Amino acid sequence: MLPPQLAAKAAADLGAELVDASIYEAHRVALGVPRGGADFIYGDAFPHETDMDQLCGVDFDKGCFVGQEVVSRIEHRSTARTRVVPVSFDGSPPETGAPVMAGDKSVGMMGSGVFGRGLAALRLDHVEEALANRTTLVAGGIELHLVKPPWARFAFPGEPKAAE
Repeated sequence: MLPPQLAAKAAADLGAELVDASIYEAHRVALGVPRGGADFIYGDAFPHETDMDQLCGVDFDKGCFVGQEVVSRIEHRSTARTRVVPVSFDGSPPETGAPVMAGDKSVGMMGSGVFGRGLAALRLDHVEEALANRTTLVAGGIELHLVKPPWARFAFPGEPKAAE
């Protein structure tokens, strides 16, 4: 973070190029990186639900922090039922906050969306069931398709299960 008047010099020092905020936003969404307030509600989501465990936003070797017991339990039991997941769609994006439906069942909430890509907070088990039943995911009347980002290490809906 730095004052706007120093941004051009800082970018030049790093060999980077300043871009419009809309270009940054499209890149963020394409990478599948959630943003608080748009893709999840602050105070209503655990770090795993916002992919912080996948994107190095939580240090599990660090000392104490508020909520550590619950977060550690989710990590060690691999029990995050909801996650922000990248999606694709044709045309204009669904409205942020639109319910994501599988038939008549709500399976999550749409977050950011730009240029055919978006992020949605989804109940993974409900989405897995919908995909197994060949039920389409829809938000605001727009069909959604899951897109697994390369950084995702969690069990992704629709993937074959590993042999146990």
